[in-house]
Amino acid sequence: MANVAFIGLGQMGAPMACNLIKQGHALRVFDINPQVTEKLVRQGATGCNSAAEAAKDAEFVITMLPDGDLVREALFAPGGVCETLSPAALVIDMSTIHPLQTDRLIAQMREKGFSMMDVPVGRTSDHAIAGTLLLLAGGTQEQVERATPVLMAMGAELINAGGPGRGIRVKLINNYMSIALNALSAEAAVLCEALDLSFDVALKVMSGTPAGRGHFTTTWPNKILKGDLSPAFMIDLAHKDLGIALDVANQLHVPMPLGAASREVYNQARAAGRGRQDWTAILEQVRASAGLPEKSNQ
Repeated sequence: MANVAFIGLGQMGAPMACNLIKQGHALRVFDINPQVTEKLVRQGATGCNSAAEAAKDAEFVITMLPDGDLVREALFAPGGVCETLSPAALVIDMSTIHPLQTDRLIAQMREKGFSMMDVPVGRTSDHAIAGTLLLLAGGTQEQVERATPVLMAMGAELINAGGPGRGIRVKLINNYMSIALNALSAEAAVLCEALDLSFDVALKVMSGTPAGRGHFTTTWPNKILKGDLSPAFMIDLAHKDLGIALDVANQLHVPMPLGAASREVYNQARAAGRGRQDWTAILEQVRASAGLPEKSNQ
């Protein structure tokens, strides 16, 4: 079992820290809210008055804080981790912060002779309580292997994201897609209601199509990711169907801003001569708009 310092005992951090205690790790904790610290003390942790005090003699220091500025403060400010941190210790930031800030923090820690990795988490506070979080490990292979026994006290699945700073990158992309898809799904659900269509019927259909299952795991692996743009469903036809849906929504006074924005991407693809390509070629259109070289065959 390891000596672990845990800094940040919010909605996610507190249950994560509890699970470390349950798994037998010796835990020293710090939070600016003394009441939440006291709750962890009652669970068996040692309460501390600063991040520096928590980090003293720790083998692992875990930060779980709301933003990158607070992570920086916990590490470098007076009373911060670096005042007492052993060069042999490993700092694990599990916060969801800006990835470029993660890069800077890792670099600054390295300059000071310290080791740091990023391991943001997926899933919810219920999973934090149950100890079944998804752990997205960004670090060297040695760091990931070293941290795994501690991390698995808090989660059920660990994915090696491929190097320092890569954990927060994949977390950011996952959240971006989930959050945007939530709003697009809401547009679709409201259109169902406006058209007097049973949501249960729509749910049954969407659960078996790319609408509900997502293109990452359905259409893309079979077409664009194989370099095959021969049309199973042409961009021209997708553009036509999207236009019909938007026209119906307009007549029913249902706002569809995300659908309207996506039509512009299909407009760009058709203008670029992709109209008769498979609809998964939208990926190549967006790559081209970002100035990236084309990968797929034509």
